[in-house]
Amino acid sequence: METKTAEQRKVSDEFKVPAIKKQKFDAPVVNKQDIQIETANNRKRHLDDTSEATAAKVQTFKREETQIDLSKRNPLTGRPYTQRFWDLLKKRMGLPVWDYREKFMELLNKNQCITLVGETGSGKTTQIPQWCMDFAREKGALANRKYMVSCTQPRRVAAMSVATRVAEELDVSLGQEVGYSIRFEDCVSDRTVLKYCTDGMLLREAMNNPLLEQYNVVLLDEAHERTLATDILMGLIKEIIRQRQDLKIIVMSATLDAGKFQNYFDSCPLLSVPGRTFPVEIFYTPEPERDYLEAAVRTVIQIHVCEEVEGDILLFLTGQEEIEDACKRIRRELQNLGPETGDLLCIPLYSTLPPNQQQRIFDSAPPNKANGAISRKCVVSTNIAETSLTIDGVVFVIDPGFSKQKVYNPRIRVESLLVCPISKASAMQRAGRAGRTKPGKCFRLYTEKAYKNEMQEQTYPEILRSNLGTVVLQLKKLGIDDLVHFDFMDPPAPETLMRALELLNYLSAIDDNGELTQLGSLMAEFPLDPQLAKMLIASTDLSCSNEILSITAMLSVPQCFVRPNEVKRAADEAKARFAHVDGDHLTLLNVYHAFKQHKEDPQWCYENFINYRALKNADEVRAQLAKIMDKFNLKRVSTDFNSRDYYINIRKALVAGFFMQVAHLERSGHYVTIKDNQLVNLHPSSVLDHKPEWALYNEFVLTSKNYIRTVTDVRPEWLIQMAPTYYDLNSFPDGSDAKRKLYAIIATSKKTHQ
Repeated sequence: METKTAEQRKVSDEFKVPAIKKQKFDAPVVNKQDIQIETANNRKRHLDDTSEATAAKVQTFKREETQIDLSKRNPLTGRPYTQRFWDLLKKRMGLPVWDYREKFMELLNKNQCITLVGETGSGKTTQIPQWCMDFAREKGALANRKYMVSCTQPRRVAAMSVATRVAEELDVSLGQEVGYSIRFEDCVSDRTVLKYCTDGMLLREAMNNPLLEQYNVVLLDEAHERTLATDILMGLIKEIIRQRQDLKIIVMSATLDAGKFQNYFDSCPLLSVPGRTFPVEIFYTPEPERDYLEAAVRTVIQIHVCEEVEGDILLFLTGQEEIEDACKRIRRELQNLGPETGDLLCIPLYSTLPPNQQQRIFDSAPPNKANGAISRKCVVSTNIAETSLTIDGVVFVIDPGFSKQKVYNPRIRVESLLVCPISKASAMQRAGRAGRTKPGKCFRLYTEKAYKNEMQEQTYPEILRSNLGTVVLQLKKLGIDDLVHFDFMDPPAPETLMRALELLNYLSAIDDNGELTQLGSLMAEFPLDPQLAKMLIASTDLSCSNEILSITAMLSVPQCFVRPNEVKRAADEAKARFAHVDGDHLTLLNVYHAFKQHKEDPQWCYENFINYRALKNADEVRAQLAKIMDKFNLKRVSTDFNSRDYYINIRKALVAGFFMQVAHLERSGHYVTIKDNQLVNLHPSSVLDHKPEWALYNEFVLTSKNYIRTVTDVRPEWLIQMAPTYYDLNSFPDGSDAKRKLYAIIATSKKTHQ
């Protein structure tokens, strides 16, 4: 390995940048354990050899195709290939995975399951499914039957983005021969033979077709992410392949812990495909950063101004709000630098961005300035850019060391998205993004000591830190009743499983024997949490399903209210115009109705501080849910708006689903959650201008204080009426104000009916 001088390693000491505080880093630490390293000369020789070999392969391939062009066309469309196909084929042949095509096809022919390790950027996500499609087409032709391949992704962005790319590579239209399926959006047709989908969508397909008979090959990509749906799918598929010898399974991972997958699938063969890895220097901060967002923005500017090497920047942050804030700050700092500085194109990336905006990450950086100043692109992304998507041109990575993760406490039945430290495996993946096209640098905004001593080796599988209500409902729908002996790769804690069964029993989705009820079977048809599904179904009997449809859709998308720092007061005044006296759920309904009344006008959204994308998304979600309701003959009805019961019925429907999420205002002036006795506060974002005695909430937010968010004022008699089993007062803790008040209500009710 080449060694570098201290001068070469350190970040430039001379920053003549106005209003930017200089940030120092320790000398870089680069070791084989962190990043695969090759000498520059070896890499150059290897690339030269590869490019020559690729050119030769393409020429040979083109000559062969030219000879048979008149008789052989694109087998998917029957049309001649376009020039774009040949251009992309040349690039495909340069991917590291291409050299393994023959070996892969040999393994595919001889084995039912294969585990494949391919570093990010190796081409596994785009190429392997195409080869599986070729295999399935050949087998399908022999058997004279339709063929189909499914490739799962843990994230919606990846499913859409990769499907778009593969459709282009195969010279077909997206949504025809190649498509994608994500929650609330299907871009497929009867012609689709290769479908990229989220792991959750394939799980939903399995509920209607337990043997996945429509597929010849199923690929589980990014399996190392260990999402809830991927773990359940692996358990299901292990059962399916015992009954379907013709089904091929490919488990693909970007990390080297694939041995666990290999063992899980009965020691199936393992194929390792290297990526393109250049040397990556890793820098740590000498002291922990108090404000990692500010440090990250500062580092972006310093890299842009001081680094003399051309190359783009990739900054990892935890979520939409943080990313948008960082982009604003970066743009503001750039304006302070003056026209002599190179341009910096700042592009956000998170899951709820519309597809056309997600594709901007693949745009080229702006041209350099005439004075020689380097222009760059800076992608500010969630951890989706760790392994799911490859962004060429990135030379500098900034890693603050955090991501948002689900955390579930079964004792108090609270699941929250918390900002947590990442694992060493994630840190290594992030650093590796800097070495895709040339030697790069990774700036870790944490200390080397924190990396070595405080970070865990791998990210905890989601199944060990999630509410399993949805999972258990899906497994019951699939006919899997013996959850204790289901073949989980990592079995969840018994207490977590028991809490899930308890939740479903209270919702009447399963009976006292653990059997799925008719209601539970219907709830499983909706791509919603069990409580939302129960609320939606119950709303039909309460004559408010149109309104609950809208509220459910609004709860299924990101926050619709925009509150920029510089105009907070104006944003709050705009929000107050939509406020409903009974709380936040009905306020969301007001926003949706106003959006439709103003014909979905983006300008109206802008003037009223409403997130247009969130509302459009909610409208699409509503349409999808309405289709499912129609399919199962659930009436879409409303109470007369002028009736006093209009809002009462909507609030009762909320209680039908969320009766377990109610807090009571105690005599002390504090809210306490029913049964679990957690001290909570109304979230500052609530529109409520009073403290209701009984507050139903959609979300429990864990920060320095416990908050309940999206809150509605409800009546205690509705709780007893709609959930008598849960509100059996013998199960309540002694001494609580709530128990005393409910006893009084029951006593009064009995006297009234005597």
